[in-house]
Amino acid sequence: MINLIEEVENKIQSILNELNIQVDNVKVVECNRAELGQYQYNGVMALAKKYGYTSQELAQLVCDKLKQDELIKDANVAGVGFVNITFNNSALINQLNRHKEEVDKICTPKGHKIFIDYGGPNVAKTLHVGHLRSADIGEGLKRLARKLGYEVISDVHFGDWGRQMGMVIAGIEERMPDLPFFDENYKGEYPTISPVSSEDLEKIYPLANIKAKEDEEFLNKCRKITYELQNGREGYYKLWKLFVAESMRPVMKTYDFLNVSFDLYEGESTCNELIAPMVKDLIDRKVAYESQGAVVIDVAKDDDKVEVPPFLVLKSDGAAMYSTTDMATILSRQRRFEPNEYWYVADNRQSLHFLQLFRAVKKAQYVKDDTQLIHFAFGTMNGKDGKPFKTRDGGVMSALTLIDNVKTEIRNKMSNGGENDEEICDIISSATLKFADLSNNRETDFIFDIDKFCALEGKTGPYILYTTVRANSIIKKSQLTNVDKFELLDIDNKAYIDVILNAIKAPMVLQKAFEQKALNIICDYLFVLSNSFNNFYSQTKILTESDKKKRDSYLKLCYIVSKINEELLDILAIKVPDRM
Repeated sequence: MINLIEEVENKIQSILNELNIQVDNVKVVECNRAELGQYQYNGVMALAKKYGYTSQELAQLVCDKLKQDELIKDANVAGVGFVNITFNNSALINQLNRHKEEVDKICTPKGHKIFIDYGGPNVAKTLHVGHLRSADIGEGLKRLARKLGYEVISDVHFGDWGRQMGMVIAGIEERMPDLPFFDENYKGEYPTISPVSSEDLEKIYPLANIKAKEDEEFLNKCRKITYELQNGREGYYKLWKLFVAESMRPVMKTYDFLNVSFDLYEGESTCNELIAPMVKDLIDRKVAYESQGAVVIDVAKDDDKVEVPPFLVLKSDGAAMYSTTDMATILSRQRRFEPNEYWYVADNRQSLHFLQLFRAVKKAQYVKDDTQLIHFAFGTMNGKDGKPFKTRDGGVMSALTLIDNVKTEIRNKMSNGGENDEEICDIISSATLKFADLSNNRETDFIFDIDKFCALEGKTGPYILYTTVRANSIIKKSQLTNVDKFELLDIDNKAYIDVILNAIKAPMVLQKAFEQKALNIICDYLFVLSNSFNNFYSQTKILTESDKKKRDSYLKLCYIVSKINEELLDILAIKVPDRM
């Protein structure tokens, strides 16, 4: 089954072929001027001169033929040769009636496996707003790929290894030197409860980091602890396990709030046992070599426009770093899952690292030649001043602080006294944050204006939720249980037809969003569909319509809009409350 747009594309191609004009691909797009038509074909200008026509002559020939088709209400020429097309209402309605089949068609299993790495919180560090972007974008891409029939495996990939762990352990030792974890000769049972809370860790690491920059002796101690931890010193390892688990509590609370989850909750440390044999393998096969005591891989290419430094496998002191663990992690994932693609969702400041990593992995032949490794970079979420969020004291704003600010704003907008108000506030607040994040181009920086994005009007999460709740409320008030079985009729109601025209685009929106890996396409569409629905609602008597067939048709449209919104919001990991 082909959709309405594909049908008209095929018809235009047939018309051109009948005129002995050879064209391999006809592409119909939305018309940017609604008064001229619903869709538009812009290919005439490129063909006309080659085949002896003026562009307007050829466009008129195409329009004349299209007007003879039962699907087409009108076809006209605009400008130098734009073919504008308006479909018959019945054709639009038939297309919408095929919505489920259309979605099922594009969502068939692909037999294609994707491994997606996003989130990336660091142990002992507070989640900041950048981690929100990684979580929101990664979760949305994962759900979109799964919706379209791809097998997807996701991993949060905690930053739980490397020198920062040595710094945390050194910082804890300075506070509590008598803990048994620090006694090399200790033979008893180690404590099973973390000696520090997540709040303690948020203070310990920054202080240890500052001290390491100022005190060479302390820095060397951190290096030594890191090396011994990575080589299995029991006391350090036991302490590390405890404070990692403690550090993850507030992280998981934030992910729950964002409706974000992972198949794997692994960290850099997971691949530690692979590092030594991997380094030996790389050196033995002359993929890597020693340089000034470090182990590196040359990854530069002759046609590089900028300098690409060697990929660092091991530091000169023999310690592994995140480049080491990233490479070993891919090796581990490849052995366990053999995905066709690897997706990494991280901010654009890490672009060089991923370029080096992907080239190193390919050079080492740790993945197949046709395996795709892709970095989906994103920009920063900034305050109204256009700069990265800061707290009042000038520090980087934590994710929980931003969440609390949004919740306060939403709570102030809510009516008081209802049941489950706090739960509904959480749902709306999460939607506010996520929609604001995802409605912007992934690759660019954007300003998070809390007043703008918490509003019930405009392209905001609350507005889309309100529209969906409104549609559900209408159906509920009808007290009818079989609304999904009702028929859409050809009714002389422009606002009603406009909703149908927008609703039929949902499958195409899913495909386009996936092709471009752009979740803002879904957000834009939700806003357009919701706008048209609210316009229809304001102009149309639905529940009080005296003509039962009309009323039932209107209710069916409410049902369809509700389901499309819920389906696409779920891809964005946004829940819909029962009321607002």
